[in-house]
Amino acid sequence: MRNSVRTLVRTHGSQAVVATAGHVDHGKSTLVRALTGMEPDRWAEERRRGMTIDLGFVWTTLENGQTVAFVDVPGHERFVSTMLAGVGPVPAALFVVAADEGWMPQSAEHLDAIEALGVRNGLLVITRSDLLDPQLARDEAAEHLAGTGLAQVPAVCVSAVTGEGMDELRVALGELVAALPVPDPEADVRLWVDRSFTIRGAGTVVTGTLPAGRIRVDDDLELVAADGSSRRVTVRGLQSLGRQVDEVCGVARVAVNLRGVPREAVARGDVLLRPGAWLITDLLDVRLRGGRGTAPDPAALPVELTLHAGSAAVAARVRPLGADTVRLRLRHPVPLRIGDRAVLRDPGRRQVAAGATVLDVRPPPLRHRGAAGRRAAELAGMDGVPDAAAELARRGIARHAELIAMGVAVRDVDALVHTGHPAAAGWLVDAGRAAELTAQLTSAVTAHDAADPLDPGLPIEAARRAAGLPEARLVEAVLRCAAHTGGTELLLREGRVTRSRAAGLPEAVLTALETLRAQLGRDPFAAPEADRLAELGLGPKQIASLVRAGELLRIADGVVLLPRADDRAVEMLATLGPEFTLSAARQALGTTRRVAVPLLELLARTGRTIRTPDGGHRLV
Repeated sequence: MRNSVRTLVRTHGSQAVVATAGHVDHGKSTLVRALTGMEPDRWAEERRRGMTIDLGFVWTTLENGQTVAFVDVPGHERFVSTMLAGVGPVPAALFVVAADEGWMPQSAEHLDAIEALGVRNGLLVITRSDLLDPQLARDEAAEHLAGTGLAQVPAVCVSAVTGEGMDELRVALGELVAALPVPDPEADVRLWVDRSFTIRGAGTVVTGTLPAGRIRVDDDLELVAADGSSRRVTVRGLQSLGRQVDEVCGVARVAVNLRGVPREAVARGDVLLRPGAWLITDLLDVRLRGGRGTAPDPAALPVELTLHAGSAAVAARVRPLGADTVRLRLRHPVPLRIGDRAVLRDPGRRQVAAGATVLDVRPPPLRHRGAAGRRAAELAGMDGVPDAAAELARRGIARHAELIAMGVAVRDVDALVHTGHPAAAGWLVDAGRAAELTAQLTSAVTAHDAADPLDPGLPIEAARRAAGLPEARLVEAVLRCAAHTGGTELLLREGRVTRSRAAGLPEAVLTALETLRAQLGRDPFAAPEADRLAELGLGPKQIASLVRAGELLRIADGVVLLPRADDRAVEMLATLGPEFTLSAARQALGTTRRVAVPLLELLARTGRTIRTPDGGHRLV
């Protein structure tokens, strides 16, 4: 890798990766050899037997400048697992059927695998057209492709020996590549390893198909082995299509030179990940898919199957749930996200049992009677498309980072915070669940106060335990959400959750308070004038009762704000620099001298500001 020319390669839009598929000895390797001028069979045994037994990788540049890399897979039934390792991460297929043999058993299994993986882009290539009229084989193959994702792909008849149809195939390849979706170069890296080896002087190298994202030299990645163990690794060097590069963007074939990793520490089925971005799971709920849009009967599946995801093959125990859903318990954990496609294969019968679409990578336990039936009903409404609000609603409480790792878009998770869902310390609470938690907290506080009326209110840690929250700061977030909707009488005051002392006030006063809260919530330092307070029915007596109850903060006669407005003022004034004037403070707070003067006096009395010799103010 060191001796190659250093060239910066941008692969998205300039490189595509296509996998071959089809029955053994139907000319897949011969076809890509004729297209590229390169030998896909790397091993002497393969060339001696004239049969591909491992994955091969070759590439070519088309006349329109588009580069196509081919993953050449074995067609023999004994090597279907190897075939799946090559096809798994690839977005398009070159489905090969020989004119002189037509549709064969491995043609069907390869089609089942491609259909299970959701491949919708490709070409049907009828090879050896010099040996027999290809029309019959083309029509027969079209019948088998009907009803699958490859039903509408173009068909090209060729002879790699005579060259007939090869120019037409190159044109069709160019059109296929141009129509492929452009992957996100900023996506989280997940590179399934399909080959590993050592190079003298360079060390361990792994290869794979990068479907999206970006890998750069000196990147730190996480290497997750097939047994679920993981280690941090550093990218020492990169190659793509035989050239040394500084970075590679998906989709691309890539060879990654790993620093300080022994050859025996990495193998096919391992995976390189962006650190901290993926959930490694050994329990998942999936929807089954069969060929031609059918769904296999979960009850008819063997108890043990093999899950093929990317280049990994993992034993999976199957538990039927609904009409087309099952729970899989994997022997080893793998990095998966909602919406991922995989293949379930029966190794005993040597056939694809079903395709699988991942619905949940953190499913709930099924411990109680009827739990499986309820879960099946829930899964019936899930489509394998990550939805931020739906995922949070199902879980009630979730980590921000974990929702993203499940496959939910970052912007959608961030939007939850702005749509009424409590959030704190990296956690999110569903708004509906927050209402239930508020009711639990109310009951807990009521019970505590009845048992110990001389010590009213729960310490925040006790309140956290009573609500079953994972983080104490969520207590305040939940109460704030409830207060915003008028759904609680609870307050967090001096580290304790207590009932509001305003709870016993007349209904008219409480109604006026809610109106005032809404007004000050929009403009926190716009203290209402006396006529506005009178309009709300809040005279001196009512204002005094609300101040005593801690519902309002009096900063001067006739000037009231919401509790902790002084704390918020300190936060905003800190942005003005070490020293500021009254005028600057007034503008920063968006208020008038009527409010700004007594507010600054309050901050000075409470030791949070001091006056400077030139008449300004400084935060302590």
